[in-house]
Amino acid sequence: MSEMQAARWQRRKEVRPAEILDAALGLFVEKGYSATKIDDIARAAGVTKGTPYLYFASKEEILKAVVREKLLERVADMEHLSHDYSGHPAVLIRLLLLKWWDDVGRTPLAGLCKLMVAEAVNFPELARFYHDEVIMRSRAIARRLVQSGMDSGEFVAGDAEAAVDALLSPLLMTMIWRHSFACVAGCETDREDPKKRLEAALQLVLAGLSHKTTSTS
Repeated sequence: MSEMQAARWQRRKEVRPAEILDAALGLFVEKGYSATKIDDIARAAGVTKGTPYLYFASKEEILKAVVREKLLERVADMEHLSHDYSGHPAVLIRLLLLKWWDDVGRTPLAGLCKLMVAEAVNFPELARFYHDEVIMRSRAIARRLVQSGMDSGEFVAGDAEAAVDALLSPLLMTMIWRHSFACVAGCETDREDPKKRLEAALQLVLAGLSHKTTSTS
C-alpha cells in the first residue's frame, strides 16, 4: 500500500464513527429507536454490518454517543456562557434559548427530544441518561439565571422552578411538534416562522417575571 493510500485509509477510519453517528441520528429521528437496527445504521453509513461494533458496543451506546457528540457540547457551551456572564439575566436567557433553537431546534437534532419523550418508558436507562445529562443540566442553567434575577430584584420573587417550566415549555413544545404533528398532512400549524413565535412567548414570560409593569388604564 502506498503512503497516499495509507493516509487515505487512516482518514477513512477516523471519520467512520462520525459517519455512523450521523446515520444513526437520521434513522432514530425518522424511524424511532425501537425500529432502528444496527444493520440499518451500517447500511445508511455505507459501512459493513460489523463495523459499528468496532466503535460501539450496542445500539444503546450509539444513541448515547449521538447525544454526547451532538447535544452535550452545546449544553457545555451554555454552561460556560452562563457562568462567565455578569449582565442582566433576562438578556442571557433570551440569547441562550434562541441560540438553542438555531443550533438544535430547527435542525434534525430536535428529533432527539421527541424520540426520548416517546421512548422514555420503554427504555428507562436511556431516559435517565438523557434526563441527567441534557434535561437537568439545561434546567440548572435556566434556574441559576432565574434565581439570579430574583435575588437582584430584576425578577419578581417566586417559584424559580415554575419560571423555568414557563421559559422552556414553548421551546420544547415547538421541537416536539415539528417532529410529530407537523409531519402529518392536515396538521400543519407551522406555517409561520416558529422562531418568531418562540420570541413572542419568551417576551411574554420575561415580561411576567419582570418588576416592570405597564398601565392597563
